[in-house]
Formats: sequence, structure tokens, C-alpha cells
Amino acid sequence: MTEPVLSVRNLQVEFATRRHTLRAIDGVSFDIAKGEVLGVVGESGAGKSVTGLAVIGLIDPPGRICGGEIRLSGLRIDHLPAEEIRRIRGKRVGMIFQDPLTSLNPLYRIGDQIVETIKTHMSLSDSAARKRAIDLLAEVGIPAPDKRIDGYPHEFSGGMRQRVVIALAICAEPELIIADEPTTALDVSVQAQIIGLIKRLGRDHGTAVMLVTHDMGVIAETCDRVAVMYSGRIAEIGPVGDVVRNPLHPYARGLMGAIPTLAGDDKRLVQIPGAMPRLSAIPPGCSFNPRCAFAFERCRIERPEPIRRGAQAVACHLFDASVKDSAA
Repeated sequence: MTEPVLSVRNLQVEFATRRHTLRAIDGVSFDIAKGEVLGVVGESGAGKSVTGLAVIGLIDPPGRICGGEIRLSGLRIDHLPAEEIRRIRGKRVGMIFQDPLTSLNPLYRIGDQIVETIKTHMSLSDSAARKRAIDLLAEVGIPAPDKRIDGYPHEFSGGMRQRVVIALAICAEPELIIADEPTTALDVSVQAQIIGLIKRLGRDHGTAVMLVTHDMGVIAETCDRVAVMYSGRIAEIGPVGDVVRNPLHPYARGLMGAIPTLAGDDKRLVQIPGAMPRLSAIPPGCSFNPRCAFAFERCRIERPEPIRRGAQAVACHLFDASVKDSAA
């Protein structure tokens, strides 16, 4: 097998407060191959965005990576000095944030911002950089790019601004793009266009994509594999079709069961009782055990490790053959 573009092993991220040190990410591991889109899904507070920020070195104090490894095409990047990770960020790793206005300077023309990013990471003249910026705007679907390149962010709609941000993210031809809720603020028709654009990036450029979202519809439409996160850990990971149609972890089952269908049946949607625990009050054992209808004694004591089940991996004691009898 070829080496993955991104390899994360046992990632741990903590935040120091006056009273406690809070573990936000606790032992997360996954790979993303060239041209693959990995979706990361879960409730608010599950650790999705923090995982993405850790990969690109944007965890600010009092937060820090306190364990594990992050490798980009074999190069370990989690322990690099700030200046080195800054050179990697933008050149080899692109980022698409939820709100495009946080990525665009309202005082500068769109073209100036793209040209500046291109010249930071590539040795091009002003005219060549401007031509590449126009080509990128055309690639992401901006109409009349040779004219719109001189516009300001406020002159673009939300969907068009997000396209500009995607152009910024891919301008240096990165190996990896991390997209953090890129369609949340957009209406449904524009969402579909942005989803299609992200899928095309992987297909045409071979770019690996980590797509962070809470929208299972976006995951099902866009991703090759999906990782379901809960309370700073991956509860289940596998091919998106398998996880959507046959979720194994009780939390993943609850998420999938809460998605309305077009079948027209009258059965009630699944409701997961309770709420995700605060970082200062994560229960021992499996952090999902207070909300789980299948929890037994071991779930309250011992933290489950991922167990392979075909193409899926699930962190649940129910799938450990050695405890079948005690679970019964």
C-alpha cells in the first residue's frame, strides 16, 4: 500500500485551566489516502474542529498537543517549530473555515489576497501569479473571473466567498485540505455546489480531504470514509456506506437513526438521551456509557479500544468476543 498523505496516531490535545487540565482529544488515530475524502462527524464538542486545528498547528495556548504523532506524507509535523509549520500550512496543507469572512480581509481585493498567497508559496512573477489567480477563480466556479478578481469580499455572496476561500486553499496545490464545516452557513443549493467542488478536488488533483461537519447528508454525499467522534475519541470509523447503512457503535446508531428519510414511513426518529459530557466531567470507562442503552459493568470501568469488524473499526466492548458472556 502507498503511504497515506495524513497519518494521525494516538493524538492527544489538552487545555490547561486554573483548576484542571482538560483532555479535549484523547487517543485519536486515522489515515487519509491520496484523493480520499474522510468525513469527521459528531455532536458539538466532540473534538472534530480541535483535531483539524491540531493537524495544521493552530492549537493556541493554553491548548497544546501532549501526545501522539501527526505525519504528512511520512514527515512528522506535530513537533516542528512555529516557523516551519507556518511554511507547511498553505503550501502543503490548505484550510477551509466555516465562515469565509474569517479567512478574507475585508479591506483588500480578492485578487490581491490570492496573489499574495500564491507568491508566498510559489516562485512566480506578479503577472504569472495574477494569471494563476484568475485560473483558480474560474476553476472554483466564479463567473467572469478576470473582472471579479478586483472585487472586495463584501461584493460577493456567501457561496461565492466560500469559493474564493477554496481557491485560496488550493492555490499552492496542497497535498491535504482540512475543511471545517464549509457548507454550514450556505443554503441547500449552494451547499450542493460546494460539495461537488470539494469532491472534484480529490478526483482531479489527488488532494486528500479531511471534512469536518455535523451534517450526515454532507458526509453521505461527499466522503469515502467517515469517522464518528464522541467526547474526544473516535467511536467508529469505516467506509461511509457501511457506517450509514450498518452503524455498529450505539452512538453511531443513534446518529444514523436520527436522520429523517424520504420513505414516507411514520416511525419515530431515534433520540439519544442526555448530552455530551463536559471536558471536566468525562465519566470513567466508555464516555458514552451514561447515555447508552447497552452499557454493562465493564463499560463503566474500562475504556474500549478500537476493534476491527470487516472494513469498520468500532470502540465498543459489545464487539469484544471475550465479553459476550458477561454482556449477556
